Amino acid sequence: MTSIIFICHGNICRSPMAEFYMRDLCEKNGLSYRIAVSSAATSGEEIGNGVYPPAAKKLAEHGISCRGKHARRMTREDIEKNDYVIVMDEANERNVLNFCRVYGEEFYASARKKIFLLKWFTGEGGSVADPWYTGDFDATWKDVSEGCNALLSRITGDNVC
Repeated sequence: MTSIIFICHGNICRSPMAEFYMRDLCEKNGLSYRIAVSSAATSGEEIGNGVYPPAAKKLAEHGISCRGKHARRMTREDIEKNDYVIVMDEANERNVLNFCRVYGEEFYASARKKIFLLKWFTGEGGSVADPWYTGDFDATWKDVSEGCNALLSRITGDNVC
């Protein structure tokens, strides 16, 4: 089984949008049995909070529920057990790498090989639009859906919809 964790700052907007979009995408493509998906935060400030209502609304517009999701902070086990550690922007990447350094050079080197910016898979690179500051959940949806589709294509070797 391939495992993916999406990580953003608070785990209330971008990473849960990616988590639930990817779960839906896997289900629609008959891949839920072979791909596990989760999400977490680099910070502790939103722990326990639900998905930010406008993010949940954007998912619901596409028929995707995020009911029951509460923000949680990433753990060492998250980095160890997941095949892909997908971050939403360069700040998230720095935070995850700094977190990994605490556990020593060997852990850091191993983790570094599986940490990717989501938009890297699209060939564009850069950050997933952060709706917390812009309020533009459409731009975030575009980045998340394109990134997840490209990531899934990389994992499966097939184009997916």
